[in-house]
Amino acid sequence: MPDYATLCTAAREAVFLASAVCREVQGSLDELKAITKDDKSPVTVADFASQAIVAKVLSDHLGSGVILVGEEDSKWLRQDDHATHRQATLAAVQTVWEDATEKDMLDAIDIGAGDTHHAGFWTLDPVDGTKGFLRNQQYAIALAYVERGTPVVGVMGCPNLPRDFSVPLDVPDAHGCLYAAIKGDGVFEYAADDRGEKPTKITRLDHAGGETLSVCASVEKAHSNVSDTDRILEHLATQGHPAGEPVRLDSQAKYAVTGRGQADAYLRMPTRKGYVERIWDHAAGSLVATEAGCFVTDIFGNALDFSHGRGLEKNKGIICAPPRVHGLVIGAIEALGIGKDQA
Repeated sequence: MPDYATLCTAAREAVFLASAVCREVQGSLDELKAITKDDKSPVTVADFASQAIVAKVLSDHLGSGVILVGEEDSKWLRQDDHATHRQATLAAVQTVWEDATEKDMLDAIDIGAGDTHHAGFWTLDPVDGTKGFLRNQQYAIALAYVERGTPVVGVMGCPNLPRDFSVPLDVPDAHGCLYAAIKGDGVFEYAADDRGEKPTKITRLDHAGGETLSVCASVEKAHSNVSDTDRILEHLATQGHPAGEPVRLDSQAKYAVTGRGQADAYLRMPTRKGYVERIWDHAAGSLVATEAGCFVTDIFGNALDFSHGRGLEKNKGIICAPPRVHGLVIGAIEALGIGKDQA
């Protein structure tokens, strides 16, 4: 059995540096768009650079046998037509990996081409929340170690997420947050720009009766079935649980916002029959929220099963909430018959 503390230390360093790279790229949005003639190019550069840094740091700390299942590979970046993107990505990587060559960077990106047919592996979303990143709002670097179908180490960098709940989420924070969790040991919050800071343990208090229910929702409404979410909230309101103002942001930062008590639930309802969530979109965030004190299941109350390749093939949708609210939401789903055609 691996030493989870050692894995977590390596993952924290990897995400800390990847967060710094992404912050650098996000600060050059207009310049990159002008150079590449592509409005989406900054997030492309950030995706590749983030994955290269994470793979490099994990390999440095844990050895060359690291198995990383990532979203990206270098095939596109290696093409002659994309030399400008390749050069911009290398410049971003070199802000923290100063002596990196083009070959070093491309080889590191391809470490992320690992597969899930192992007792333990890492999974990474190098920039989760593409449109949030491009709006200069919320996104996340999400890294988790999955062992026998269960995330056991999760680290999530949220470079624009403020700690202060009174600060608007659409305004990027100067420091951001980084969350690190080990299964059974809780979750800790750090500043995303200060690796030496003493962390704060995050403990989610359960929802009290009579309080409004504030749902953490995506800015991009297509990411969840808003109609079903509205039906659930309307049903709960008739049961004496009125809805509060939604907390809107993109990316797995929603797991952190729910886990730390800024929202009462994160609902990701299936958008269409047959849709399968990807493991890197939920592994780190679900562990962060669980270790804070939330329940995280699919819409039928089943535990998330990360043992079926790159997709959550045995699950439909996501419900993340503290225990009482989780029970209310699952009860509403059952009462309304939501998802019966998905079972």
